[in-house]
Amino acid sequence: MSALSEALLRHNKNTPRYTSYPTAPHFSEAVRETTYLSWLTSLEGDNCTSLYIHIPYCKSICWYCGCNTKATQKYGPVTRFVDLLLKEIALVKSALSHTQSVTNIHFGGGSPSMLTADDFTRIMAHVRDSFDVKPDAEIAIEIDPRELTEAKTAAYALAGVTRVSFGIQDFHEDVQNAIGRRQPFYLVYDAVKLVRSYGIEQINMDLLYGLPHQTAEKMRANINFAQALAPTRVALFGYAHVPWMKKHMQLIDESFLPDAKERLDLFDAASDQLSKKGFHAIGIDHFVRSDDTMFSAHAEGRLRRNFQGYTTDKATTLIGLGVSAIGAMPQGYVQNTPDIRRYVRAVEAGKLPIAKGIKTSPDDMVRRAAIEQLMCYGKLDTEAFYKHHGLPAGYFDDAIQSLAPLVVDGLLWISDGILEVPASLPQASRLVAAAFDAYLKPSNVKHAQVA
Repeated sequence: MSALSEALLRHNKNTPRYTSYPTAPHFSEAVRETTYLSWLTSLEGDNCTSLYIHIPYCKSICWYCGCNTKATQKYGPVTRFVDLLLKEIALVKSALSHTQSVTNIHFGGGSPSMLTADDFTRIMAHVRDSFDVKPDAEIAIEIDPRELTEAKTAAYALAGVTRVSFGIQDFHEDVQNAIGRRQPFYLVYDAVKLVRSYGIEQINMDLLYGLPHQTAEKMRANINFAQALAPTRVALFGYAHVPWMKKHMQLIDESFLPDAKERLDLFDAASDQLSKKGFHAIGIDHFVRSDDTMFSAHAEGRLRRNFQGYTTDKATTLIGLGVSAIGAMPQGYVQNTPDIRRYVRAVEAGKLPIAKGIKTSPDDMVRRAAIEQLMCYGKLDTEAFYKHHGLPAGYFDDAIQSLAPLVVDGLLWISDGILEVPASLPQASRLVAAAFDAYLKPSNVKHAQVA
């Protein structure tokens, strides 16, 4: 282990992943439907908008899963949810003063690939009737390879899906058994082959490190397996073991979970292998081929970070639809209720199912921009940032002074007002970003550790 990795372990602490700022634990019930309605009404006609559609069902719950979802072996609840989702879309449409131009649509869950071809088609038809979906819009869906059929794939292609994201996690049988997700390589191979046969070429693969029974050798093998399927993008996420939040995680035998040092070794092995296979590191956990749109977005300074992680999405507004979905508006954030029964009652009553949110202040907005810059590029030129945002010199002095221990240990370089994290240790970006978080202080809120 390198000296820098050892330093990271010394500073390892629970830190947000900063897919938003302020982060979701700071949302409150002070922001509800009335506020959201006013925000929707205020959106201009030339606004650029994205949609996130959350399907809160799976056939079974994988033990590692941190998503908001519910298991059902029957399809009836899913059909009823789709009916309500269409009503929610209609409620949003009626609140808008202007039809919104949509440049990005993301189906997440849960397991959106649980939708039948007909239900997926129904949703997309309703979306196109309610919004101005641009011809070059990116339409992405998360897929469980175990659920993919040719009928569903044909529906995706017909609806204009441009990118699919396969939840892989790990290719090894003993690891899969330990996390409650059996998924043979041949099944993934067939799924990838199927989507490509329908012209969908942009393929993401999600892998996890920090799972039971993983080793550095297995992580390198995971990358070899993935590379054989030729994805354009690989996400290498750290497993967050939070059994106090997700009770099903108690099914995982903690005695087989790697410690913080071993987790870093797993990440290093995988990232090194990805580099050898021609993938380029992006941010703290993404790796892309040079022909992926994220590569050019990163090179041109257009990379963004939102609730789906790193994105090329240029939209200034994100409308969240479905149970627990989060939306990002110019004025702040809103989140739908994560409770399916409350969602049903609200939508059936003709109300938007907002449970909480937060209004962002001018200080929130500049801190969000600084944190996003650090999370995307591991670098922040404070003088240029102050000038761009009209801030007085020294606006972030307190935050920068608090970073002195990281500088001493080589986890951060500061020169002429420029902060930069070593490229070999991108995880340190979270530690640096946390210094700019005005909400982060000792509390009962628990986050995953950096390492």
